[in-house]
Amino acid sequence: MKTNEVKISVYGANEICASCVGAPGSLDTYEWLQAAIGRKYVHEMITYEYIDIEQVQSVEEHQAFIERILAEDLFYPVVLVNDELVAEGVPRLKTIYQALDKNGVKRQS
Repeated sequence: MKTNEVKISVYGANEICASCVGAPGSLDTYEWLQAAIGRKYVHEMITYEYIDIEQVQSVEEHQAFIERILAEDLFYPVVLVNDELVAEGVPRLKTIYQALDKNGVKRQS
């Protein structure tokens, strides 16, 4: 298994997605993912970033992905693992765990 560091990016907004009424907010989802993943995986291998889609971003790749979210009407929050889209709207832990396993993240013993 690879032992490379993995980056989890969550793109979201303060306002809940119109199609996701009743779902938790993007920031709540971001914090929930950190807690859930931290219970199952070695956290030293994972970095997290939250990107607010309502703000202009100085990092070009973030701004480009925000434009894609808006153009394609993706449901947010959108979750990427190492720049691969793994979830949108209400993320499923199973899908995210599969992406972490695929990227060689070690599980806690």
